[in-house]
Amino acid sequence: MPHAQHAGITLARQRTVGTAATTGPYPVLLDEVQQRHAEGPCLSAAWQQHVIRIDNFALETRWPAFAFEAIERTPIRSIVSFQLFTVAPRIGALNLYAERPDAFDDDAIELGLIYATHVALAWNLVRRESQFRSALALRDIIRQTKGMIMERFRINAVQAFELLKRVSQNSNVPLVEVAQRLVAAEQPGR
Repeated sequence: MPHAQHAGITLARQRTVGTAATTGPYPVLLDEVQQRHAEGPCLSAAWQQHVIRIDNFALETRWPAFAFEAIERTPIRSIVSFQLFTVAPRIGALNLYAERPDAFDDDAIELGLIYATHVALAWNLVRRESQFRSALALRDIIRQTKGMIMERFRINAVQAFELLKRVSQNSNVPLVEVAQRLVAAEQPGR
C-alpha cells in the first residue's frame, strides 16, 4: 500500500480490543489506546462503518481522547481502517498507518478495500479450518471415551453414549469435558 508504513488487524469482541497481526509496535499501542478509551477509528470501522479515514490526527474531532494520546505516544498521523468481519460477536478491522498527514487518498481507499476483502476471505477460511479440526479432535475424544466405557461395562456404543450423556447432564459438565476427564484419568501416571 503506497504511503503506509505500518499495518495491523484489530479484533474486537464486546468490550475488548486485541491485535491479531501487526507489522510493528505502533498498531499494538494504538489498539491499547482504543481499548483504554473505548473509542477510535479501528473500533468504529469494525463495529459501525466499512471504512474510516483520519487524514490528520491534529485535526481529528471524532475521537478526541484517542487522537490526543495517539499524537502524544506515536509518530502516526494518518490512518485508514477497513471493516473485515461482520459476524458478531467477533469483528475486525484492517488498519493501515502513516507517519505523515494526508497519506491516504481515494485510490488508497479503493486498494485497501481490495486488500480487506482478501484478508477477510483468508481469515474466514483459517477460522473454519480451525473449527473443523477442533470438531474432529472433540469427536475423537468422545469416540475414545465411548470405547473405554464399552469395554469396562460391556455395553454397546449407543448405551455408552447414553451413559456419557447422563453423566454430563447429572454433573452439569459439558459432554466433551466429561470425556476429556475420563480419558485423562485412564492415562498412565495419573
